[in-house]
Amino acid sequence: MVNICFYFQVHQPFRMKKYSIFDIGRDHDYFDSKKNIDTMLKVAKKCYLPMNSLLLNLLNDIDEFKIAFSITGTALEQFESYCPEVLQSFKDLADTGKVEFLSETYHHSLSYLHSKEEFKEQVEMHYNKIRKLFRYKPTVFRNTELVYNNELAAYVERMGFKAILAEGWDPCLQWRSPNFVYRPYGCSKIKLLLKNYRLSDDIAFRFSNRGWSEWPLKSEKYVQWLNSANGNGTNINLFMDYETFGEHQWADTGIFEFMKALPYDILKHPDNSFMTPSEVAKRFDAVGDIDIPHMLSWADLERDLSAWLGNKMQQSAIKRLYMLESSVKETGDKELIETWRKLQTSDHLYYMSTKYFSDGDVHKYFNPYDSPYDGFITFMNIINDLSLRINTLNPSKINKCVRCSIANNSNIFAE
Repeated sequence: MVNICFYFQVHQPFRMKKYSIFDIGRDHDYFDSKKNIDTMLKVAKKCYLPMNSLLLNLLNDIDEFKIAFSITGTALEQFESYCPEVLQSFKDLADTGKVEFLSETYHHSLSYLHSKEEFKEQVEMHYNKIRKLFRYKPTVFRNTELVYNNELAAYVERMGFKAILAEGWDPCLQWRSPNFVYRPYGCSKIKLLLKNYRLSDDIAFRFSNRGWSEWPLKSEKYVQWLNSANGNGTNINLFMDYETFGEHQWADTGIFEFMKALPYDILKHPDNSFMTPSEVAKRFDAVGDIDIPHMLSWADLERDLSAWLGNKMQQSAIKRLYMLESSVKETGDKELIETWRKLQTSDHLYYMSTKYFSDGDVHKYFNPYDSPYDGFITFMNIINDLSLRINTLNPSKINKCVRCSIANNSNIFAE
C-alpha cells in the first residue's frame, strides 16, 4: 500500500518599502502596505480562493482524501487584515476534520541558526495562532524552507513534536528511498518524513515547462509514477508551495484540472490511500536512522543555506539583525519587537541573493528589488533606524550597531 501525503506551504512576507539613508531617524514605517495588499489580493484571486474551493469540494466528495498545510504567522496576519475571505476559506477546510496544520516559526525565520530562545518563542507564537484560528494542536514540525539537521531534530523532539519534515535529498539518503518513515540520527522518539522531491517538483516546477520531455503532464501519467512505489514504499510525501497552484503555475497551464482529477485517479488503484503527516508518523515504524549533520534545505540545486546566507551581504545583514535581540526585547515595546521579528522573515535575505547560475531565474523572479544590492541597502538602512529607536528606549545600553554606517558596509559589495 502507498499512502499519498500532501503538504502545502502557505507564506507571504511583509515586504519592505524603499527606505533610503535619508529616511533614518525620520520614518519608522518600514513596510509597503500597498504592495502587501496588492500582492495578497492578486494571489488570493489566482491561488488561495480557487484552490481552497477545489480542495473543499474534493474533501467533501472523497472520504479518503486528506491534506496538510503549514501557514506562516505573517500570512495569517495578512489574511486577517487584507483578505478575510481567504482566512474563512481555510477555516472551512479545517472544519472538514480532514486537514492537518503543521507547526513552524511564526515569522518564517532562520532564527534557529542564531537564537534558540527566539526560535522557541516564534514556534510557540505560531502554535498558539493555529490553535486560536483553527482549533488545532499541531504535532508535526516543519522548519522554514525545510532547513534541517540532526541537532534541529533533537531540539524539536525535546519540544514535544512527534514528527519533523525534511528534503529527501539523494546525497543524504544514499541508497535509501524517501518513501519510508525514518528516525533522525541521535533521536529516540521523533519521526522523520522526507519529501519525494522528484515527484513534488514535477508539479511545482516542471508542470508547465514545454521543454520537459514529459510535458504535458496528465493526471493518469502522474499516477502511474506514484503507483510504481507500491511494494517499495509506505508513503509518498508530496511537499510544495501552495502558491504553485495558480500563481507559479497559472490557471491556463491546466494545473487546477490536474489537481481536480488527481485524487480520483490515485484511488483507482486499490492499494492507494491518503494520509496526513501525523498519521504517517503514527502508522509506520521508522525503518532506520538518517544522519544529516549539516544544514539541509529544499532550495535550489545545492539544497543548502546559500540562497539566504551565501554572500557577505546576507551574512552581515543577519548578524546585525540578531545583534539587536537582547536590546530590543529589553525595551518591552511590543510594537518594536514585532517589527524586529518581521525583519527576520527569510525572504528579506533571499532578495539579497547573488546566485545567477542554473537557478538564478528563480531568485530574479521573486526579487522585488532592481538588484540584490538594493535589497541589502534598504534592509541595512532600516536596521540602523531600528537601532536608533531601541537606543532611545535603552539609553544606558548604546547598541554598537548604531555606530556602524552604510559606508562601513560598502566593502561587502566587493565580494
